[in-house]
Amino acid sequence: MKEILRNIFKKKSQIKNEKYTKEILPRIIQISNLIKSKDNISFLHSGHLGDIVNSLPVIKELSKKKTCNLYIEKNKQIPEHVISKEKSASKVYLKETPIIKLIPLLEKQEFINKVEIFDDQNIDVDLNFFRELPINFNIDSVRWYSHLTGCFPDLSEPYLNVETNEKFKDYIVIMRSLRRQNKFIDYSFLSSYKKLVFIGLKDEFDDLKKSIKNLEYFDSKDFLELASIIKNSKIFIGNLSFGYALAEALKVTRLLESAPNFPLVYPNGGGGYDFYFQNHFEDLINKLNCTK
Repeated sequence: MKEILRNIFKKKSQIKNEKYTKEILPRIIQISNLIKSKDNISFLHSGHLGDIVNSLPVIKELSKKKTCNLYIEKNKQIPEHVISKEKSASKVYLKETPIIKLIPLLEKQEFINKVEIFDDQNIDVDLNFFRELPINFNIDSVRWYSHLTGCFPDLSEPYLNVETNEKFKDYIVIMRSLRRQNKFIDYSFLSSYKKLVFIGLKDEFDDLKKSIKNLEYFDSKDFLELASIIKNSKIFIGNLSFGYALAEALKVTRLLESAPNFPLVYPNGGGGYDFYFQNHFEDLINKLNCTK
């Protein structure tokens, strides 16, 4: 029996090695050569909103010497094994509506020459290929694209730029998805603080409102407005979600509710903190001089 299992493992290892040698490595070399040789580079992304934000440091770095365009594909199917693993309610990465909400934010970024919904435009670099790489995906997800392109930007620097929104100046801004929560974290102590606003989905707000009675709700018209609210916050608090990806990109003062099962995001640069335990969460809020 042990010999049979050993042979099965050996066969799987051989298949992986062959795929790396024949498919992945040639593609990585091709991408590197293309980036070096072309002055105008068109990128394709079909992933989740946070994945797209996490690809921006590489695009921004390359834009210092290249003209960079970004095309976003709608309705790309999520593989069945990923849906099962992540318990996703959707069978596609992005529908058209969130892409339309994202485009105004991306259009404001000077390092992106053009951003459009993908409609068979010519593509140079498919950023979705990161999913095929033989790497540990439990590393900081913003680094995936460096291993794809060979471009290694300074992740301590902001890679989104927006104007501030005075409506929620000095607020504690919260965006906590229902997925990827740390079940040992309790937000109810925030009820003793003033100026608290939630900017995620309504059902997420309703869930957190049970713990924070004085929590306000704001529904942004698009993700440019959403980012502008985060930009002017006193502190942003979020779990592994699109909201935290924005806060990380803006390099505002930010707290990440880390969950042991999803070690995919870490703060980079000043002003970023992650926590796993309740007392650390409360100590960080006190340390950052929030007003009760």
